[in-house]
Amino acid sequence: MSIPLVGTTMAVLTILSQTTQQVRQTLFHSWTIGVLLIALLIATPILFIVASVFAETGEIWQHLATTVLPEYLKNSFTLMIGVGIGVTIIGVGTAWLVTMCRFPGSNILEWALLLPLAAPAYLLAYTYTHLLDFFGPIQTTLRSVFGWASVNDYWFPEIRNIWGAIAMLILVLYPYVYLLVRVAFLEQATATLEASRCLGCNPWRSFVTVALPLARPAIASGVALVLMETLGDFGTVQYFGVTTFTTGIYRTWFGMGERLAAAQLAAVLMIFVAVLIVLERLSRSKARYYQAGSSCQSAPKHQLSGIRSLGAMIACALPIALGFVVPASYLVYLTVANAQHTLDESFWDLAQHSLTLAGISAVLASAIALFLAYGQRQGKSWLLNLGVRISAMGYAIPGTVIAVGVLIPVTRLDKAVDSWMQTTFNVSPGLLLSGTVTALIFAYLVRFLAVSFNAVESSLQKIKPSLDEASRSLGHSVGSTLLHVHTPLMRGGILTAVMLVFVDVMKELPATLIMRPFNFDTLAVQVYQYASDERLIEAAAPALTIILVGIIPVIFLSFKIAQSRNF
Repeated sequence: MSIPLVGTTMAVLTILSQTTQQVRQTLFHSWTIGVLLIALLIATPILFIVASVFAETGEIWQHLATTVLPEYLKNSFTLMIGVGIGVTIIGVGTAWLVTMCRFPGSNILEWALLLPLAAPAYLLAYTYTHLLDFFGPIQTTLRSVFGWASVNDYWFPEIRNIWGAIAMLILVLYPYVYLLVRVAFLEQATATLEASRCLGCNPWRSFVTVALPLARPAIASGVALVLMETLGDFGTVQYFGVTTFTTGIYRTWFGMGERLAAAQLAAVLMIFVAVLIVLERLSRSKARYYQAGSSCQSAPKHQLSGIRSLGAMIACALPIALGFVVPASYLVYLTVANAQHTLDESFWDLAQHSLTLAGISAVLASAIALFLAYGQRQGKSWLLNLGVRISAMGYAIPGTVIAVGVLIPVTRLDKAVDSWMQTTFNVSPGLLLSGTVTALIFAYLVRFLAVSFNAVESSLQKIKPSLDEASRSLGHSVGSTLLHVHTPLMRGGILTAVMLVFVDVMKELPATLIMRPFNFDTLAVQVYQYASDERLIEAAAPALTIILVGIIPVIFLSFKIAQSRNF
């Protein structure tokens, strides 16, 4: 009697095992299909931009190529070279000083150097223009003190040019290099640096011959990020009258009404970005940067004194003062002094629009990122990994390009639906997606999905695979495991993803400016419009709000870095 019972039990277990395997394969295939559909949807705007290269635009492209394209190329190269040199000097220099040297205030300066990340470059451009203009407070004070009557009596530098744009971009983008290089310096093995000192190298020579070469990958990555941000900048170069690809795309689309030519300009800009990514990879080639020994022990700090200590303090404090303290303080003064004009009803409406867009986009981006990252964890196929990587490539593409890439297919879809409705039902629904919040949020997802995905993926990778197996053995499905096991453990990573996307959407200008619905402005768009009309007082409160929101991830990031050093 026991033998048939055992045989029946084994048969049942075999059937259950096969069923479970089939269910897992079905879920895996379903997840793969879902990931690929998301990848296709996210990649659609980029594919339309690439396809526009082969379209015929007649004489428009020839006109652009012979008139403005050389100027776009020249200004873009100048911006990239100037900003790249500036952020490398400031980012690497300050990172070395606060990491490897001890001087008064170094503990405060090491996190304060991240504060300029909170301020977009276009806000600095508006603020410094107002401060340094002929009728601004600085020149007005100089004329009253020295008795000067006009510009014929004195010389004052002009900020509204390409060099002013380079300065503004350097002040807000150097933290990208500073952050990555500082982490690289912190991770460098103490034994390597001590060996160089024992061989007779002073701190400067150790920096040049040992620390700097070891930090080369971090420097290359940081500079590549900065150059991509520089190519995508719109507000600063537009306000300073510097014609680049981003301003050219906007003018071609809205000024000339040539959408196809604007798409081709966007394709050229994408080529620039792709070249930067490839160069960053090739710069490292097959080189490897290993550390000899453990990096857990803190590297010995060189004590500075006298003039060197003062010089280090000034070198680290000056970027903070110029990139954050001065513009933020001036905006606070303008906001408080003119509260009845700045904090009116329109300000709260704009704040509501910005917060709504940022909140919805952040939640959607984090949810999609969680779906992609967990799907990648469940299935290790090359097809699924390819779909995930395609979905997360939008952040390297400027907002102007994303906006053009979204508007082209959305407009065609609206026209196709309208034509079908008229033919079938004799009803014209009009534009269903173009110029709507839905299309704008979709552009945000294409642009910032990579930000949320990186945060979620890094958090998910810290969870041991054994937890998945334990959960499945207790009868939990894939979705139940994600909901009840992984999500609580990933709470910090998911919160980080939501916060980063929220802040990025609040600061995003070009995509919002191009795609926003009629009579639906945001804080960033209102700041741009007020500043274009030379009305910085009205722009002060929206600009200050953007900066205050941007401080949140900076403080969070500083806390995480300080926390990691305590372990």
